[in-house]
Amino acid sequence: MVEDLSSVDAARWDALDHGGSPFLEYGFLRALERSGSIGADSGWRPRFVLIESGDALLGAVAAFLKDHSYGEYIFDWAWARASERAGLPYYPKLVIAAPVTPATGPRLLIAPDAPRAEVIAGLVIAVRELAAAEGCSSVHWLFTTGEEQTELAAHGFSPRASFQFHWQNRGYADFDAFLAALTSRRRKQIRKERARARGAVDELEFIHGRDLTGDDVAAIDRYYRQTVWAHGGIDYLRPGFFHALRELTPDRVRFARVRVGGETVAGALYLQTERNLYGRYWGCDRELDCLHFETAYYAGIEHAIREGLSLFEAGAQGEHKLLRGFSPAPTYSSHWIAHPGLDAAVREFLTHEATHLAAYMAELEGLSPYRRG
Repeated sequence: MVEDLSSVDAARWDALDHGGSPFLEYGFLRALERSGSIGADSGWRPRFVLIESGDALLGAVAAFLKDHSYGEYIFDWAWARASERAGLPYYPKLVIAAPVTPATGPRLLIAPDAPRAEVIAGLVIAVRELAAAEGCSSVHWLFTTGEEQTELAAHGFSPRASFQFHWQNRGYADFDAFLAALTSRRRKQIRKERARARGAVDELEFIHGRDLTGDDVAAIDRYYRQTVWAHGGIDYLRPGFFHALRELTPDRVRFARVRVGGETVAGALYLQTERNLYGRYWGCDRELDCLHFETAYYAGIEHAIREGLSLFEAGAQGEHKLLRGFSPAPTYSSHWIAHPGLDAAVREFLTHEATHLAAYMAELEGLSPYRRG
């Protein structure tokens, strides 16, 4: 177990199977470390669990000791209150997640040629031992894959269901082909919103991370903080993070930059892998009609089609995404609480929660903007 990823070889870490997600890759995690977004003073204290055989890294887990539940997006505040009322300290707890990032991806990082079941068993044992040694009340795996949730259930972790809105590329040739799959009403709405947004600006283009200027990175940072503060949130990503991200993993970074009269007035940060696109942070210096929808959604869909990407995740929440081509998609987490009584109560809660969630997702499916038949 190591507390700083700089002591791990980058190539060995990135050779593990990350499932097309960039958020536990070496560059992203090191940008978090270098900027102080994770570390002793952030509330995310890293503990990287490694399984090695000689010089080979067979598997790893990025775990974090937490003294709060901020920045997780799978909410357990009610569990914490119930625990405290019962006289049981809930913190510290151990969280296995991509810090402050509500995006699905492998949390059990396994070498492609390693014996998966054996490595998982070893990692789970190591995680439980770490939790016990650090006095943690519980262990939480957040935004796992569906396969991992099943595997963790076999090791005694309770599955929890949630959902987001994701866009799936159904082999569209271009944006018009995507629109053709929608109902007439939704096609007209999207065309109208795009026309309003595009008519108000001179330029919207995707800038590759290698081509970002210092001013571009400063704009990304500014837009992130403006948007977070405007919604009463917390800017978990500290100053310097976006500069470090551009430096350490430029091939993952894309900036949808909006300009008027040669001046950058809005933009959205994306991360891109070989098959997936992730929309992260949007912001603007000028409020322009429908520009958020264009920059954070429609331009992202168009870019994903052009690049041949299969999935576009545009972040947490937002039922308004449903009307713009995004569909409800399940997300997964797995939980274990050391105290048997509290663990049993949480399991019962999760059973009821899953029933209500299934009914709500069925209702959302009935509101799909896609043509039937």
